[in-house]
Formats: sequence, C-alpha cells, structure tokens
Amino acid sequence: MVADQVFNTPLQACHESLGAKMVPFAGWNMPVQYQEGIIAEHTHCRNHAALFDICHMGEFKVNGVGALDALDRIFARPVFNQPIGVCRYNFLLNDDGKVMDDLIVYRLDEEEFFIVVNAGTRYSDAERIKSQLPACITFEDVSDQTAKLDLQGPESAEVLAAAGIDVAELPRYFRWGRIELNGTPILISRTGYTGELGFELYFDAAKAVDMWNYLLSFEQVKPVGLGARDTLRLEVGYALYGHELDAQHTPLDAGYGPMLKIDDNPDRNFTGKAALVASSPEWKLAAIALEGRRAARAGADIIVNERVIGVVTSGAFAPSVGNSVAMGYIKSDSKTGIGDTVELSAGRATLTGTVTELPFYKDGSVRKKL
Repeated sequence: MVADQVFNTPLQACHESLGAKMVPFAGWNMPVQYQEGIIAEHTHCRNHAALFDICHMGEFKVNGVGALDALDRIFARPVFNQPIGVCRYNFLLNDDGKVMDDLIVYRLDEEEFFIVVNAGTRYSDAERIKSQLPACITFEDVSDQTAKLDLQGPESAEVLAAAGIDVAELPRYFRWGRIELNGTPILISRTGYTGELGFELYFDAAKAVDMWNYLLSFEQVKPVGLGARDTLRLEVGYALYGHELDAQHTPLDAGYGPMLKIDDNPDRNFTGKAALVASSPEWKLAAIALEGRRAARAGADIIVNERVIGVVTSGAFAPSVGNSVAMGYIKSDSKTGIGDTVELSAGRATLTGTVTELPFYKDGSVRKKL
C-alpha cells in the first residue's frame, strides 16, 4: 500500500449517487452516512434491514496439509477443535501477547480456511501469518477479488426469503454456508457487527454493484454508513480495533480471557501465550452509561475523586438507549466497579456516568430463531 493513498471500494459511485458523506477510514474512502443521517440509519437497522459496504475488509485463504495445526499455533483462540462449517472470532497477537488484530476464522474444510481481517491491518496481518506458516501451506490474499456486503437487521432473513433463499437453509449463529443470490455464488455467514440478526456476504468483487443495487431494491433495505455501524456496535459492546483492541492491550485486558480457554488446554501453545500467562492484566475494559446525550470521546480521561484511573476508548450517543454511553480502560488496581460513579472529561466540562454491565442495549435480534 502506498503511504497516504486512499482507496475506493467497487461501490464508490453508488455511494455518491445516494448522496453519501464520504470519509477516509483505514486507508479507504467510505460512506459515514447517507442523506437521512446516522440516527435514522441506526434506527432502521434496529427495526428493519440495513445494507453495509464492507468491501474494504481483508480476506485470506489458507490451505494445505497441516493448516489446522499451523493456525492453531498462530491464533490465540483454539482452532484445533473448530468444526467445519463454523466461523470463530479470534485474535492475532504479537510476542508480548498484545492484539495485532481481531478477526474471524472460517473453517471451510479439513485443511482449508478463510480468514477475514480488518482493513487497516490487512498487510501486517498477512506478513505476520505468512511468516509463521510452514512452506507447505498455501497463503493467498484474496481481498481485492472479494466483495463483502453486510445485510443486518431483524428483517434481513425476510429479505433473503423474498430473494428466493430457503430460510431453513440459512446458517445458524456463527455458522457459514453457500447460496446463490441474484445468480451469484455467495459464501454467507450469520455474523455481523450490529447486535441484530444479520448475514455477511462474500462474493466476486466484479458483482459488487449489481448485488448492492439488487439488495437495495427490497423495500425493507436501506444503505447504512460507518457512523451508524459504530453506534450500533457500541450499544451492544462490540470492540473496535484501534479503540478497545490494539497493540497496547491484551485480550485479557479486554475481557476475552475465557474465550481463549487457556486453562482448559494447558498444553496448547500459540504466539503470545507465554506473555499472557506470565503477567496479570494491567487494565480492565469498563462500560459506562452517561446521564445525558452529550458524549465523551475516545481519549477522554476517566476520573474518580479527581484522580485519573483510565481512558475512554469509544463514546457516542446511543439512539436505542436514549443516552450516551462509553467504553474505556480502567487500571486493574482500581477498586471501581459495577454501579460506581465516574466522571469523564469533555473539554472544559466533565460528564457523570455509572459503570455498568454490557451490553447497553439488550433487545437485539442477533440470536433470533429462524
């Protein structure tokens, strides 16, 4: 990637025709919102069906005899026991146990995998993974040939049914399958970043415009940008790389320790494990509900009794909740916990909040039975 170069997804002209406000994000020109605005888009996703352009994400293919064992040694969450047909949230760590990226691993076959990574870490992830794979394992970056659209919202399965897809054949939560939609072969998974029932669609990038327009032809579907995507994920407490997850924090800091199952598999080794087991978490990720609509932004201090005990990683007004919310890291030796009052810096003012449990929004359809 050329420094300072900003890339367009195949849908750039589509976004412009819809009046989208475009912003640079992770090296890509992306729609932050369309004409109705972030709150309207957020509300539409919570109630109907939203379509997101996620073509900026990175996709890798890994296959060959020994791929299962190799990836199990690379990623922090177990891969060795991941069944075919399952997609699993995982972490790529550095040698210090800090998070280089959070990603999703799809097991396509016995020794065949599809890995979806964040756009901003695509090249560093590829280099890191390739450097740890045996020479007999094939690694292919298929990002430029792959389009990714996310169809999210409680009516998303109804849209696919109207498109001729048998709902009974749609994958279960964190499972994947294959369908044909509008004449195009699709790898589909029941995953997403909104807290609602939803599906992520992977297919030939040459079909991106046709598929985008086809899905928008259904009356329940509206385009939604990165602004609402962020408020949707924040309301349900999903981490964002570069905010809650980064190369300064471990998965344990972020509360993902149980997911790694280190104690259940004491003989399993993976990159960064030694550092994780040799030290205790320095930080704990906290959820904070504010009293009003004014939000604290990333980088704001978290204060108790005039003492800074942490920093906000994400903050915004939460339309489905009715007040602002935030996530942030608090020092592990702080006694601040659920129910305690904290203050967040906001310029010359301070905002009062209460440490609470995640998710902030509890009525999502993400696990809705079909």
